[in-house]
Amino acid sequence: MPRHRSPERLAGPSQRQLRVGEVLRHAIADILSRGEIRDSDLDGVSVTVTQVKPSADMRHAVIYCEPLGGRHADRVIVALNRHRSFVRGLLGHAIRLKFTPELRFVEDMSFAEAQKIETLLKSPRVRRDLNPEGGSDSGDGA
Repeated sequence: MPRHRSPERLAGPSQRQLRVGEVLRHAIADILSRGEIRDSDLDGVSVTVTQVKPSADMRHAVIYCEPLGGRHADRVIVALNRHRSFVRGLLGHAIRLKFTPELRFVEDMSFAEAQKIETLLKSPRVRRDLNPEGGSDSGDGA
């Protein structure tokens, strides 16, 4: 009997992609934490690898990362992409996959979006809408 995929199944990553993404994330984070990449733009910078999305055929992977504190993210991402072949070589020794995927580093914008939402929620206009009776807001988050 043939297996049919539901439309919902086609929309998201497979279990294998999720598993491989986590393996790659841990391995890349380990490589970056050891400081083996020699680049002035990466000296003293701690990079957080938030997510890795491998392609369906596992030949390519997009690495979402952010420098700690978010400073000079554009320079850090450019430097990581400049050394992606070196990272891929180290990754090939660290993981057990048939193919070591081609890597592409991109900035994870979720931290900036979360900060933007937090700022909006704390604005006086939104506070007024959340507390329409005009009572005082205790500010304790409860």
